[in-house]
Parts: sequence; structure tokens; C-alpha cells
Amino acid sequence: MKFFKIILFLASIYFVQSETEQVCESGKYPPDPKTSFVPTYVVNLDLPPTQRWLELSRKYEKPLRTLVTYIKQFVLEFSPKLQKLIDLIDNKLGFVADSLPQPYGEEIKGIANATNIELGELVLYNIFYEVFTLCTSIVGEDSSGKMYHARNLDFGLFLGWDIKNDTWVISELLRPLIMNINYTKGGELKYKTVTFFGFVGLITGVKPNAFSVSVNERFNSNGGYIGLFEWFLDINRNQAWTTLVARDCFENDDMDFNHVVKTLANTPLIAPVYYIIGGPEKQQGAVVTRDRAKAVDVWQLGTNNTWFIAETNYDHWKKPLIIDDRITPCNRCMDKLGKENMSFEGLFNVLSSKPVLNKLTVYSALIEPKSGRLETYIQFCPTPCDPF
Repeated sequence: MKFFKIILFLASIYFVQSETEQVCESGKYPPDPKTSFVPTYVVNLDLPPTQRWLELSRKYEKPLRTLVTYIKQFVLEFSPKLQKLIDLIDNKLGFVADSLPQPYGEEIKGIANATNIELGELVLYNIFYEVFTLCTSIVGEDSSGKMYHARNLDFGLFLGWDIKNDTWVISELLRPLIMNINYTKGGELKYKTVTFFGFVGLITGVKPNAFSVSVNERFNSNGGYIGLFEWFLDINRNQAWTTLVARDCFENDDMDFNHVVKTLANTPLIAPVYYIIGGPEKQQGAVVTRDRAKAVDVWQLGTNNTWFIAETNYDHWKKPLIIDDRITPCNRCMDKLGKENMSFEGLFNVLSSKPVLNKLTVYSALIEPKSGRLETYIQFCPTPCDPF
């Protein structure tokens, strides 16, 4: 019955989108801090990995537990027989933490111990971001050559629709977990990220005067589920987790824009993905389209005289699904903005334009790769609004 409802829901999307007027917004920046504020915390990399998240674990244990509990309840709604799957996750999936590249497995263990949440459940929570995010990312330059990077993160598709509040349940539960993290070492800032508490990979980040990265899911038949099974069964662990290898780049002091593009283009991965990368210098922008083995395309800023490049969740040389075309409105609003008006304000207005902004959108991030300036805002899409 649930599957039938999902099919009907999808079938209605096209008609909803066709009736929604697509407007390039203005005057949205800065948003109201009462509803958009994202806190910033420090994670000290000099501490042992198991201790790095202790203080935040005490503060965020309740909303993280609420999210994990909902996911289990959602699974059981399909069939009570899936309780065996949940038991397997609680009792067996924790071993995956030991197989993860360090220090990430130890960080997850530290959070599990501090929150008393089952280790297997936190491993699953981290896996979700490897295979289940929808996003829009933009990298470009203004008329003086100053580089910018921006992204919307959309999460929660098909994980429960709240009919009463007209929203995705998971998206609502994720917003209280959004935070900016300043990673420090030796008392000095090393890099900045936007994350959800409990997730140790990197989906949005900037290393000042070096590079910035955002990670978007890529739909592919040889998808992340195959890579995950290969990892779990120890068939092939000579492949990297998409968000952990991204964080590896930030941990490495020898990385610059060009090295990051090369690394993220050539490292074998568990899942297909898009890496959107910005640099501090003029025309340092790229979208790396990945399958699991290698890059199938590296799209460089400046190709065909482009001053910006934007990526959602479809190969840029192909048409997106008719029920999920966020890229056409995004490109149209960027063209309307113009190179001379490229700024945090202009980018936030584009990211706030429907359907780039949709019911799945939980935050928008704005980045200057050279200075390391990072601004993050919780986002909501008021009805009428596309579900995704």
C-alpha cells in the first residue's frame, strides 16, 4: 500500500511543478536569524578521536536519538518482520566502524559511547549520507575574478511525509542537528565544515586560501549499494567512502585546488558522486562526475567562457528527470543575476528560488574559498512548494 501511495505521489509531482510559477527571488538575504541561525563549534584535532565530540554529544544526544528512533519506526511500518533487520543493525553493523579508515571509526565510537546510542545505528546514520542526498551546488566568479561556492543540501526523500505540516519528516528532524564545525590543530584553524551532529564525513567544507568542496549524490545503476555490500562482506575495501575521502583532503596540509581535483577524480569510490570544488584563484572551479572506478568527466570553470557552473544530481551533459528539474531554474536565475552581481546575497537569492529551494532543503551554505568565509542558514520552503 505504501509503495502504491509513493507511485501516486510521484505521478502528481509533474503537475504540481508545472503549476508552480518559477521566480528568481530577491531580497532574501540575510534571512531572519530567528529561524535560520546555525551554531558554530570547535572540534580539536589534537584530542584523541574518541574524545573530539564528547561536549557536543552531551548537547545533541536527544535530537540525534529522536532521529535514529524515527528511522527505526519508519522501517517497521513497512513490515514488523523487519525487526530482524533492526536487530542485525544493532548487533552486527557496529563492526563496520572498525573497518573504516581512521580516525573516522574511532570518532563514531566516541559519539556512540557518549550518547549511549547503538554503534550500529550510528554507522547506519553515517552511511545514509553516502547514498541518499539530493543537492544543488554552484561555483563561480564575479567580474573581478573573486571565487564563490554555494550549495543547498536536500535530504529526506521518501522517508516519511508529514501530511499535517506539509513537509518531509526526516528533513524536520535534521534541522536541529545542523552545525558549523571549525576544526583546529595546535590552536589554529585548519578547516571549516557544515555538518549534522553525529556525521563524521564531509559534505560541505572550506580550507581557507586553499579549496572548498561540496558533495552531491549521483544516480547510477552501479550505485552505492553495491559498493557498500562489497565493503561489508570484505569483498573489496580498496575503495574510499565518498565523504571520508573528501575529509581526507582537508586533513592533508599539502592539498591545493589542483591536487584535490586530481585526488577526487581518481580515487576508487564506494558510490558514484559529484564533487564540486572551488579554489581561491580566478577560474578555479570544477565539477568532477564520478562513477565508482574513476571520473567520467571533469567540467572546469571557464569552459565555453562560463563564469559559473552548477550541479544538482544529474550529469550536466544530459537532461534531468522531468519531475526533478532544479538545474534549469538554477541556471536561469544565475544568468539573470549576472557576473557583476555575484555575491553572498545574489547566491542566497538563487538558492532561495523554487524549485532550487524545495521541501527537502534543510540548509544553504555560502563560501568564499580565498578568505574561508562560510555562512550557513537553515532553510524552509513555505507552501506552495515542490516536494523535491
